[in-house]
Amino acid sequence: MPEFDTAGLGQWTDPDVFEVTADRIGQYAAATNDPIQRHLDGEVAPPVFGIVPVFNSLVPAALSVAPPELLARLVHGEQDFRFHRPIRPGDRLTSRAKPVGVHGKPNGTAVLVYTETVDADDDLVNEQWMTAFFRKVDAGVTTGDLAPSHAFDESLREVDPAAEVKAHVDDDQTFRYSPASGDPMPIHLDDELAKMAGLPGIIAHGLCTMAFTSWAVLTEFADSRVERLGRLAVRFAKPVLPGQDLTTRIWPGAPGSFAFETTVDGETVIKDGLAELTS
Repeated sequence: MPEFDTAGLGQWTDPDVFEVTADRIGQYAAATNDPIQRHLDGEVAPPVFGIVPVFNSLVPAALSVAPPELLARLVHGEQDFRFHRPIRPGDRLTSRAKPVGVHGKPNGTAVLVYTETVDADDDLVNEQWMTAFFRKVDAGVTTGDLAPSHAFDESLREVDPAAEVKAHVDDDQTFRYSPASGDPMPIHLDDELAKMAGLPGIIAHGLCTMAFTSWAVLTEFADSRVERLGRLAVRFAKPVLPGQDLTTRIWPGAPGSFAFETTVDGETVIKDGLAELTS
């Protein structure tokens, strides 16, 4: 069995600098079918754009703990953003990441990676917790931090959702999202390689699907103002395929918080969704 190196926990990657442009923001918004005009115009970044500056740090952080030969088994398990301010064109952002937990189970091992992004004044722009899940490999060890909780409150099902937003994953979605996000993982671009990895074929990027849920929440409950979003968290339950239709249902929870989940043909693909808004 490949061995996971827990000595890598807590070790930061080298800082990575990213220059934000209006064009790159607009490209990302278009690649996620975002209907919010300020995003498409590059005036302010959509929330999930926060993954772009940190992407080059995420995989090295995860593979500082997991054996590199397991990269083909890597899928996105969970994602949790904490936003301190929106990203805007002209920002010069510096990001770094560190693995903070390893949790082995018979069906796979989760490596929890924490990231932080700061601006040119060294002020925190966002924090993220990303769970890298290595399918069908049990590390045989559980140590370090757990992902912050964002579990769905099942009592909310006693009432109808306050909003239901439908969206379509385009046939070329992954080929547009890959350059916009900087994510070149072959399971999103090469059908044969995806099947070799045990998937049904090309799958949509998890963060692309998450971006669909972000604009659903913003348009329904935040007047399309990304400035109001303080937290956005999901668990990826099942791969989404190009050509599929998504339905995101959203319930108000505690004051300022909204729980949501996304389905395809009645099957849950995103669960434990949580959005926290300010007034």
